[in-house]
Amino acid sequence: MNQNLAFADYAVFIIYFIVVSTYGYTIYRKREKNEHDAKAYFLAEGTLTWWAIGASLIASNISAEQFIGMSGEGFFLGIAVAAYEWVAAIALIIVAVWFIPVYLKNKIYTMPQFLKTRYNESTALIMAVFWLFLYVFVNLTSILYLGAVAINGLAGGEYLHVIMIGLAVFALLISLGGMKVVAYTDVIQVAVLIIGGLVTSYIALTTVGHYFGVGENAIAGFKVLMREAPEHFKMIIPKPTATSSQNDINKYLTFPGMLSYLAGIWIINLNYWGCNQYITQRALGADLQTARTGILFAGILKLLMPLIVMLPGIAAYVLYENGHLPQLVGGKDGAYSAVLTFLPTGLKGLSVAALTAAIVASLAGKVNSISTIYTLDVHKKYIQKDATDRAQVNIGRYAIFGAMVLAVLFTWNDLLGIGGVGGFTYIQKYTGFISPGVFAMFFLGMFWKRTTGTAAIVGVIAGFLLSVLFNEFAPALFGNETLLYTAYTNGKGGFEIPFHICMGLSFMFTMLLMIGISFAGPKVNPKAFELDAEMFKVKPQTTVLIVITLLIIFALYAKFW
Repeated sequence: MNQNLAFADYAVFIIYFIVVSTYGYTIYRKREKNEHDAKAYFLAEGTLTWWAIGASLIASNISAEQFIGMSGEGFFLGIAVAAYEWVAAIALIIVAVWFIPVYLKNKIYTMPQFLKTRYNESTALIMAVFWLFLYVFVNLTSILYLGAVAINGLAGGEYLHVIMIGLAVFALLISLGGMKVVAYTDVIQVAVLIIGGLVTSYIALTTVGHYFGVGENAIAGFKVLMREAPEHFKMIIPKPTATSSQNDINKYLTFPGMLSYLAGIWIINLNYWGCNQYITQRALGADLQTARTGILFAGILKLLMPLIVMLPGIAAYVLYENGHLPQLVGGKDGAYSAVLTFLPTGLKGLSVAALTAAIVASLAGKVNSISTIYTLDVHKKYIQKDATDRAQVNIGRYAIFGAMVLAVLFTWNDLLGIGGVGGFTYIQKYTGFISPGVFAMFFLGMFWKRTTGTAAIVGVIAGFLLSVLFNEFAPALFGNETLLYTAYTNGKGGFEIPFHICMGLSFMFTMLLMIGISFAGPKVNPKAFELDAEMFKVKPQTTVLIVITLLIIFALYAKFW
């Protein structure tokens, strides 16, 4: 016990831990007869319901980078950061209608398998290695670091490494049971994170109302936020001018206004939701209608996420600027933890449980995907080709353990510098180094029959190299605000091009390169997927879900444009 968490808070958290662990063990016992069935372990036997798929997608997606990182960006940018969530809802519609049918018709279970089936083994191997490094050294590390820092701040500030190990062990207990255990425990996790997140947002708004003398009323508190920080309720960050402050320039570098909507934010979302083993694995074992409904359910849940993970950051900004909040620990990424300090005893424990649920669900989902890719696309193909189902399951568990150990080691002293750039931006920027090439390769591979294997390999490598060029070297060439206003001073003695623009440029040139190479190849590609209109037809109830989602997004943008 310490000055931040009381006995009731620990009690609430322990109850959450027991419920999730017990439920996970129950699911595991039910599938014990399939203990060594590789498909059952990696794909949940194809038995996931639509609500389990949707909840698992959200639980795996919403983690420390959202609770901590996006709340931090809410503190810094305001509601503009909600574009990641609202555009994601549209991206999920696109994935449900056009991407998933291609995967399911061609019996695709892993993303490297897609690349092997559509292109060749070289492309599949290159990307399998790419994804393994990305998942371990960008995603796992950032989730562990941000989560441990946040919970440590509430637990007294002296238990960072203990908390880090505890999160890793909790995630291991869930993930070692396989995809079905991960997915169904995610249902509890997402319920906890939504309830706990909404409670935190409610308390944040009532706290604002209290300090500004309008009563402890959430709606009144929200009106105070709009009055005190009107610039935080604009979806478009204005382009800097010669008289702009460095703070305004930094905002534009993070989210460059309308230019974000031309390419960058779409590439991030379509690549993440449609070409990512971590996400698509939940739907790959289901039938088409179940997969589609689950994905669209996740899209509707995404509309709630800014209320849960971004609004507390804006509340923290208003409280901080008016002297009602002590100095933030960890800069903007400390905004969410600072808001949690206002919660009463017991509810603070619920919010910590919600944060833990988000962290553990994402860790478990991520290591499960690492395990799947390594076992099915690397180990069985190149190391132990005759591996039995039992051997594959055991190898998958070893991979889970090894990935988690590596993540803990690299996060131990923040070796990757996650804390220096802000957790949410860290993930978006460095995932964006490979997103343009990967998305171009998948998009053309699905919908243009002439795309060749050579074009795919060149595309993914060129996409990465072009991303490095535009992010690291081009700013020196365009570091003059009279030249197209492309690069801006970053406050660190140099220039920087907004990474959304870098992604857009990289994607455009990669597409042109891949198209040119493919035109130079054969006119008929025997590995091209056969597409027909019947694949993409949607049922009336599916259309209703799509229309409801689009109308809500339109209304939100109309309000805050």
